[in-house]
Formats: sequence, C-alpha cells, structure tokens
Amino acid sequence: MIPRFLLGVALCLLMLVSSFTTYAYLGGRQSKVAVPAQKPTTATPRPQAFRLPGTLYAVQSGAIYSLSVGRFHQLTPEDGWTQPSLYPDGSYLLAVLRSYNYSNVYILGRFGQVVRLVVNNAGPPRNLDTGVKDWSFYPRLSPDGTTLFMSYDQPKFGYDVPFSIWAMPVGGTIRQARLWTNANDYTGGDMQPIPLPTGGIMYTKYSYGPDGNLVGQLWFTARPTSRGIEGRALTFPGEDCLQPALSPDGSQVAMICTYEKQAAGLYIASWNGSTLGPRRAVITDQMVAQPTWAPDGSGIAYFAPSAGAQPFQLWFLPKNAYNPPAPSPTPVPTPTPGGPYNGTLPSPTPPPPVVAPVIRPIQVTTNAGFDATSPMAWAA
Repeated sequence: MIPRFLLGVALCLLMLVSSFTTYAYLGGRQSKVAVPAQKPTTATPRPQAFRLPGTLYAVQSGAIYSLSVGRFHQLTPEDGWTQPSLYPDGSYLLAVLRSYNYSNVYILGRFGQVVRLVVNNAGPPRNLDTGVKDWSFYPRLSPDGTTLFMSYDQPKFGYDVPFSIWAMPVGGTIRQARLWTNANDYTGGDMQPIPLPTGGIMYTKYSYGPDGNLVGQLWFTARPTSRGIEGRALTFPGEDCLQPALSPDGSQVAMICTYEKQAAGLYIASWNGSTLGPRRAVITDQMVAQPTWAPDGSGIAYFAPSAGAQPFQLWFLPKNAYNPPAPSPTPVPTPTPGGPYNGTLPSPTPPPPVVAPVIRPIQVTTNAGFDATSPMAWAA
C-alpha cells in the first residue's frame, strides 16, 4: 500500500509541475493582441521612420495631437476634445469639446490654445434637464471661412434625437442657424458635412435599406432644405458608404464602403461637382476609417488596426498606389542608316510586359490608439 501511495503522490506532483511548465511555455508565446495603446507622444516614430508632409491633427483619448516632422505633440488635455478641422487658410482649428450630456464647438490656435467658444450647448446654468442641452459634432467651415456647418441634434422629439446638418455664421449664434437637411428618424441622422467649393455640401445620411439594415449613403445638397426637398443620394444603400473626403483639387472623393459586410474598405470615385463616378476599390483587406487627403496630393492617410481587434493606427497610402503613372510609349523601330532596305520595316521586337510595382500602405505608428470616429485635419 505504501509504495502505491507514494507512486500516486509522485504522479500528482509530476502532473502539477508539467502542467505549470507547459502553461508558462505557451503563455510566453501568445500574441500580444491586447497590449494597451500608448500615447502618441510615447509612440513617436523613430527619426528614420517615414515622415508625412505638413502637419496632421488626430485624436486619442479625448486629446488632440499634432504630427509634424515625424514628431507628435499633445495640444490639449484629455478633457473630451475631438473632431478637429482646419480653417480654409490653415490659421486656426475648429474642434468639439464633449461633456457627459452636451458638446460645444471651439476655435483653437494651431498649438491647441482656446481662442473662442462658437457654439454653446450647455443650456442655462445649473439646469440639469438634458432636454435643454444639445450636441454639435463634425464642425466644418465653408471655403470662404464665413459659414460653419455641423451635425446638430435639432429638431428633437422625445427619445427621437437624430442629427441634421445646420449652417450658421461663424461669428454669429445658434439662433441664426439654418436647417440644411432632414434626418431620417431613429437612424442617428446626417453626419460629417463637407462644404464644397460650389456652395453645397456632401455628407453621410444614415437610413434603413431595403433589407432593413442601417446603412450609410453619401448625399449631395446644393441649398438649405425647403418643403422637404434636400438633395439627392450619390451612392446606393447596398454600398453602405460613409466618411467622405474631397481631394485637394476637388476631382476625387475618398470614402469608406462596407457593402453591408463586416469590413470597411477604402474606395475612390471621380467627382465633377455634382455626381460621383464609379467606385474604385483601393484597400479591401483592412478595417479602414477616416481617410484624409494630403494637402500636397501625395497620398491618403487613414486609420486602421494592425491586425484583428488591435487599436487603430495611422497609415499612409502613396498616390502611385491608386493613381499609377501612365506607362511610357513603346518606341517605333526605324531602319538602320546605310543598312539593307527592301521597302518594308523590320518587324519590331515586342517589348517585355510592364508589371506595375505593388505599392503597399505605409504604417506610420505601431502602438498608438487613435479615435476612429474623429476625422483628421491636415495642414500644408
């Protein structure tokens, strides 16, 4: 009995030791998918890393950061700042400051200092009724810098609080604002207005498609809404396109389209001022968000995870990846001077096939975690 007892104890000890060793071995070789994101200032690219032109503004954890000459700088505290956009001349920023039950729009200096409160949605002091408080999101200025467009939660009725697009003088008050779009009920509404040089706007309208799913569509509106007429759709419901961005020369629009799948690819279409051309897939193997054109036309920046459920990183797609240069024309052979000539040219040797190089996106950050609901702003 004693030997059997000792053997049993020995086997238990062996199983315990081997199980712990195996767990430690496998644990040391697991992927670090859940590694927490670092501040962009901590995750500053190395000096030899790829550098974007100009100054890029992005948001992480309620703070606005700038990226210039390969270095991140924190411009605001982590107080709920989001959705920066630039003045047309690049002199100031517009940004949203979120509270727990309202949001305001501010003008900031290029280094994050508060210049002026533009839209105050806090309501009367010490009034805790959320019905008298409002939300403003995605502020953008018209090309002439005089009109502020934004998504604003008026009119609202009880629990139905969709966002519509409103416009107001940038030096005025919300009482001077005009309604530009009528949002669909219980959808979230109309988001991310893009003021156009023609005086109209492009934006994302959310609605329920024919299959009953909530989808996004790009819409164009040339003037404030009147008698329920507010413009027309630029994309189809089944494409589920959102987050439009106009190229610096105004000839192309970058957007995110999901085609109602668990994916969000980058697509580009031509734009003639009123109509989009066919959508062209550019990136379909990443979860892309917030495409933003470089001010010099050299490429497109966007957010996407490095893999799986990781935080969103900053990526850059060079221009030649979606606008490849035209191939050089094949030279026509000519007779050799002084050589034999029988009235016909020699048959040309076919040139080797031209294989365009595959240009992949450049990952600018590796361990940051940016807010994928906040567009970027990019100054020259």
